[in-house]
Amino acid sequence: MATLILSAVGTAVGGPVGGAVGALLGRAVDATLIGTPTREGRRLTELALSTSSYGQSIPRIFGTMRMPGSIIWSTDLVESSETSGGKGKPRTTTYNYSISFAVALSSRPIASVGRVWADGALLRGQAGDLKVGGLMRIYRGDGDEPVDPLIAADRGLQACAFRGIAYAVFEDLQLASFGNRIPALSFEIDARDATLDVVDVLEGIALAPAAGAALAGLVGFADDGGPRAGLLAHLAQVFPLATTATAQGLSITPMGLSETSALPPATAGRPDGEDMAVPLVRRAQADREAPSALRYYDPARDFQPSLQRAPGASGDQRAIVEFAGAFAARSAQIRISELHRAARTARETLSYRIAEPAPDYAPGRCVTRAGDAQPWLVRGWDWHADGADLALERIVALPPIESAADPGTALPPADELPGALTLRYFELPWDGTGAGTSPQRYAAVTMASTRGTVALAGVENDSLIALGLSANGDALQGRSLTALPGSPALVLEPQATFDIALSSAQGQLQSADERVLLDGANRILLGEEILQFRFARPLSNGHWRLSGLLRGRGATEHHAAVGHPAGASVIVLDERLLSLGKETFEEIAAFATIGDAEPTFATLSGRDSTRRPLPPVHPCALRTASGDPEWRWVRRARGAWRWLDGVETPLAEERESFRVGLGPIDAPVSIWDVSEPRFSLPAADWALLATAHPDAALWVRQVGSHAVSLPTLLPQ
Repeated sequence: MATLILSAVGTAVGGPVGGAVGALLGRAVDATLIGTPTREGRRLTELALSTSSYGQSIPRIFGTMRMPGSIIWSTDLVESSETSGGKGKPRTTTYNYSISFAVALSSRPIASVGRVWADGALLRGQAGDLKVGGLMRIYRGDGDEPVDPLIAADRGLQACAFRGIAYAVFEDLQLASFGNRIPALSFEIDARDATLDVVDVLEGIALAPAAGAALAGLVGFADDGGPRAGLLAHLAQVFPLATTATAQGLSITPMGLSETSALPPATAGRPDGEDMAVPLVRRAQADREAPSALRYYDPARDFQPSLQRAPGASGDQRAIVEFAGAFAARSAQIRISELHRAARTARETLSYRIAEPAPDYAPGRCVTRAGDAQPWLVRGWDWHADGADLALERIVALPPIESAADPGTALPPADELPGALTLRYFELPWDGTGAGTSPQRYAAVTMASTRGTVALAGVENDSLIALGLSANGDALQGRSLTALPGSPALVLEPQATFDIALSSAQGQLQSADERVLLDGANRILLGEEILQFRFARPLSNGHWRLSGLLRGRGATEHHAAVGHPAGASVIVLDERLLSLGKETFEEIAAFATIGDAEPTFATLSGRDSTRRPLPPVHPCALRTASGDPEWRWVRRARGAWRWLDGVETPLAEERESFRVGLGPIDAPVSIWDVSEPRFSLPAADWALLATAHPDAALWVRQVGSHAVSLPTLLPQ
């Protein structure tokens, strides 16, 4: 705040130079009054990206960590094209790419690789399933690893097995879901280490027999290389350590309260007669800064950086310790609380000289001196010709810390196993779009929890013919859970209800008001009946309850009259369907780029329903003025989903024509063709027919340009 104020004042008084001077003074005031945060340790990275740079170090992984890796081999992009187009949308040809590459993960052997993220979304689930097309192979970094066959095929005799390095190979990874580029990858790497100890990370260093310090609560750690002294210093920020060089090797012990040893009398003089000052206890200032927060990686948040503060840390105690390791939230808070408490209680220090060093007084040991029963911790020592100077620090016995830390709310990407590939192939009545002379055939393709495409092929005899079409596998379909009884399909049925189960639990349905419903919203195909629903209420696990039904839509009232048992197929008729209007195959197949390699087949249902005229409605029987029987009906037009007031509905056929028959549909006793929605016979002729065929039914069908409608019975 002072920076902004003094900068503005300086600019007003002395121009740009005055503004710069004012800003410097302001920052000085801010630092004095407010203070500046102190960060210790290596900076945590916000889930760094996979890179490929010469000289880049490959970290050593301990425990379980999430790491980006380094690309060590790659092929060129492989191009492919596919055509797609949803219901009511034009077909679009897109070009997609795949690539094969290898990513180095750890410079020491690992046990396994769990999840893999790409651009923040799951590329590989916990069960080892890839969410997009391609293959993934893991090499753990053992000394006898074979050369990957894909790398061998590309590099020939120059192929390397990368023994001693754990790496992953992706083969033909589909890049369509990532903008046709290699995504930002990160891997959950498990080195299968037990409780970590400091000696585990000091490979290649001679250690004393008793060296060791448990890294309590540490889930995983990544060593990016560099001097071992820097590694020890980084660990000591969170796990205070005492290191001492011995004849057997480096001795490492944890700093903390332990069994005490009594100090010998202090040496107060030197052989040359110069006196040494008597040991003096010094007390630190009360406002000495102490670590107040720990920044770390949290497994409960998919290893994203998190922060825990020590209880009671406030005011100027803002020192943040950054540690490139993974903790549970509770363990992280216990760690920073112990560090904070130790720094706040370590007020007294003492310089104490003894005649000669001994293991009992080595750094990390606890000692007592004559007349003082409270223990002292040996922080360090300095040997010289006159003895050893010990740097002592008062240590206080404190009860263990109890913590109830919370990692916070995380929104991890859903990790669902790929669902079964479901394919349905059907033709629908004309919906009024287009010319209405081509069949409106669609494929509903569903494969839940995948990000890849599904290719389609036509079945001809025993051969599969690629259609050059692909679907996203996101069509909403499933099955009915309850039976739906027959209906006359005349009016809105507000009390009608039935339950369905969608193939994917992620599928969503929405309710609609009456106006939107009458405009054609919320259409589903139940068996071969088209119906609309007004209300959709979610139950659980992808189950929904639909109510407020309009039955028998699109001239499917003959299916509505029969009803549907539980288990009938359900397809939501929306833009996620794949249009196959130009295909003449009676059967098609779908191939998924992931999951099972076997294709799924579907046979065409609802054949010729697009170009078949709608059966007449509202039949009635009358008498002419001369007493002859006459039958009338109301014609319907294909594609006329809406009721038009004040105008005649367009016919959608070349001419208006009807066929009236008596007797069986396939072999009528008599048949008449009329050009208007009425039919009449002389009374004597009708009497003769009725006497000769008393049980024969009288019916009418509309004759269209391409087909004949289903029959409508006429009253007798």
